[in-house]
Order: sequence, then structure tokens, then C-alpha cells
Amino acid sequence: MFNRTSLQAAAALASISLVAGCGLFSADSAGEDDPITIGTTSAPSTLDPAAAWDNSWELYRNVFQTLVAFPTGSTTPQPDAADGCEFTDTTNRVYRCELRDGLTFSNGHKLDAAAVKHSFDRIVKINVNGGPNGLLASLDSVKTTGDLTVTFNLNKPDATFPFVLAAPAMSIVDPAEYPADKLRDDGELTGSGPYTLESYNAGSDAELAENTRYKGFADRKNPAVKIQYFQDSDKMFQALKEKEIDVIYRGLTSEEVVELEQKTEENEHLQLIETVGADIRYLVFNPKDESAAKLPVRQAVAQVVDRDALVAKVYQGTAEPLYSMVPKGISGHATSFFDRYGDPDIDKARGILQDAGIETPVELTLWFTTDRYGSGTVAEFAELKRQLEASGLFKITLKSKPWKDFQAGFQKGEYPVFGRGWFPDFPDPDNFVAPFVGKNNALSTPYESPEITSELLPQSRRESDRGAVIEQFERAQEIFVDDVRLLPLWQGKLYVAASQEISGGERALDPQTVMQLWEFSRKASW
Repeated sequence: MFNRTSLQAAAALASISLVAGCGLFSADSAGEDDPITIGTTSAPSTLDPAAAWDNSWELYRNVFQTLVAFPTGSTTPQPDAADGCEFTDTTNRVYRCELRDGLTFSNGHKLDAAAVKHSFDRIVKINVNGGPNGLLASLDSVKTTGDLTVTFNLNKPDATFPFVLAAPAMSIVDPAEYPADKLRDDGELTGSGPYTLESYNAGSDAELAENTRYKGFADRKNPAVKIQYFQDSDKMFQALKEKEIDVIYRGLTSEEVVELEQKTEENEHLQLIETVGADIRYLVFNPKDESAAKLPVRQAVAQVVDRDALVAKVYQGTAEPLYSMVPKGISGHATSFFDRYGDPDIDKARGILQDAGIETPVELTLWFTTDRYGSGTVAEFAELKRQLEASGLFKITLKSKPWKDFQAGFQKGEYPVFGRGWFPDFPDPDNFVAPFVGKNNALSTPYESPEITSELLPQSRRESDRGAVIEQFERAQEIFVDDVRLLPLWQGKLYVAASQEISGGERALDPQTVMQLWEFSRKASW
């Protein structure tokens, strides 16, 4: 998610996120060997990987290991806890990994094939609603041979399975610490990644120290990291300017990005880091709601929403309009919604509703989270309300909750229409289609689309050459436009702000836009 120092910016904001804090660590007089202090609005929702399909992954990547992962600069999964992995058949249904020899968890317990099997089996067995089990739809069984060999047998061809294994939700956990049939609930964490979690205060802060037992590809360039979780973007930015923190990752507002780009005496000691991102924002329509269940209502909303105005007014050029669930920069990207609806047109929207015999104004309630995607979310939904009501076709009620409560609500199907963001699990068009369809999807809002789930996705997953699956994903996006169950709004640019004395920001994001904290360092002299 970050990258590219100072005004050498290049693309991607998907950054406005989560939770909260106080109690700042001072970075003003930090030495070369002192911890790097990170500020973010993206706090974990849980410490157990079996429960999280969200930005809890930011922490997981740094304290757990996966069999394969994305070293800096890599666009395909590379071995981490594994010594090597490969498909052993010609149909992409049998995937085998050989573990590194001598791996242990931070508590000294052995990390072997049995621990890997335990980690995957518990994700499937616990099956958290809206959790990472949705990523394992193609997994049939996990078998072990000796201490070092793990074989994944798939129930269908799936060329994307190595990408799934690289997701932080597939972190390997200690069987002695993580129950096979329930989530760990003692507030502790045991991993085998580059860092150990020394202390954690939910919604406030986390302290990470070097894991001396770690064996993997990460080359730590700092001895420790402190993470401060903020609820308020402005307070976080002020903490950076006052040298109370070293880096901001996730949560910069568009106004703060513009301020850093303009360079003033107040922020001359700061650098802006930008990287190409693939995060998106979109609306979800719940078919259980009387109004949202009506296709003409959804079509009328799609015909009215003005993405250009939304991006200009709220995000000031730090995001761009999105007309497809597959964003720019990912193969298979299209402009399907623009091709179908064109520019915003109130008369066309009125005609859609009149032809369907639907009385106006249509009452809709739009829900959003107050603390996951940054301070701009409030303004974004205020602008959506303004646009829809200005058409005279809708009466909009806005409601919001903090992320944990918001998540609990949409998982129960309580919201008629709600806003979500998506940060990719892996850089492939499959990951912008598959998670949103089927009964057990990432939105906890069942979306049955047999052509996508039974034809297009299986066809694409037989193909190891991911550049050869564009036709299937273009068709999937046409189906999304036909159904309007999901309405893409904008694609972000991702920024990080840091003190000038911090190095490594340009290398700190992997292709999943997950932060690799080990890349940060403090310059030897300043």
C-alpha cells in the first residue's frame, strides 16, 4: 500500500481505514537503534487469523508466517515458511510444499507439517461468518508426509491457490496455543514471523520486537516497531508533524496529502510516499431489503451517482472514479458501468423507476463505518446523500457505527445498503470477483450468480497463465452491471507520510498492499 518517497508519487490511496488510540510514543530524539513508531487508523479486529478477512492482516504479516508470501518486488508468491512449493499434477489440483528445516514458533515449539495442517483445518472447521474460510472454497483436504511435507488436495482446478496461501489469513499457528475448534480468546498471539508481539492494547497500541527464532525471507532493518492506533486522522497527522510518531500508514485524508505535496515550513521535515494501489470503495445492496431488492431501484441509483463529483469534492484528486469491481492496474479491468450508464442522468433514472411502477421518492438507508476507512468516509456518504436526494427520486437516511459494530450488523444482514472497501488478497482479477459471490462471501450478503461461480471462475482457474483469463472476467463484470448488487465508486491512491530520517518506505508494501514493517529503518545520521 505505500511507497515512493516524497513528491515522487505514483498511484494509490486505498488507505483510509480503522481504529483508534492515544498515549503517543515520542520519536523526537530517537536514535538509529530505537523502534520505528507507526501511526495508523487501521487496527486489528481480532488477533486470531482464523477469524479475519480484513486489515488485521497488517499485523499478521509481521508476526506470523505463511508458506509463501510476496517479498518486495515480487508479483508471484515466493517461499517463506516453505522451502519450495509447486503443483504436482497437470490439472492444478494437487499443490505440495516442503517446509524449511528447523522452523519454530516464537515460544520454541516446533513448526512442522502437522502445525500447517492444523492451521488450515481450524479455519475450515471454525468457519467464521465472513471469515477467511471463503478463500478456501477449492480446498478439499490437507495431508502431511513426515515433518516437512504438506500436500493440498483441491476439489477443482485452481491456479490461484498459491496466491491464496500467501494471504496473511493463512498464517501458520501453534497447535498448542490455538484450539482446533474455536478461536483463541486470551488476548495473546504466538507466531513465527519476523517480530514477536510484546504488548497489545486493543484499539490503542502494539509493540513488536525482533523474533530471534525467525527463519524466512524478511531482512529486518530495524530492531523493533511500535504501532499507535488512531481514530482521528487529524490527531494522527498532528502527531507526525510534532515528531511523536515516525510514519503514517493508512488514514491520511485528502487534505493532508495535498498539504504534504505543497511543502511548507511546517512540514518540510516530512516526506510523502505514494504507491500504486488496488483498493476500491463500493456500495452493497441487500436483497432482503424491500427497496434494495428491486432491480430498477438499484439501476436508478447507478444512473444518478456522479463519481467525478464525489472524487473531486471529497478526495481532491487522491482517488479516481471506478466503473468496475476490477480496478485499473489489474488484468481484466473494464469500464462496464460507464459503458452501460454513461454520465449521470436524472431523467434516465426517473424513466427506469416510472417504467417499473415504483413511486418516488424511494426511501433508502445507507450505512457506513466511522473508523475504518478514515475521516473522508463521512463526507463521502454526505455527498452520496446530496446527489441522490437532489435528483428528487430518493429520500436517504444515513447511519453509521464503529467498525466492530458495523461488521456485526452487516454479517447479520441488517443493512439495506452499505459501504465497503476492498484491499486485495492478491493481485489477480479473481480476487475482485470471487470474494463477492456465492452463499459464503466476504460481504456476508449472499449473492447467487451461477454463471460466475459454476462457469467463469472454474474456467479461469484451470489456466495457469493469468493473462489468458481476461474474457471470463470481462463477462463477470457484465453480470455485475446486469445485477447491480455491487456498485463500484472509486479507486484509491495509497499514501504514506514519514519523517525525512526514515528510509525504506518505497519498499514497505507488498502486492497485497500489506505493510512489511521490517523494511523501515532510521538513517544512520541526520
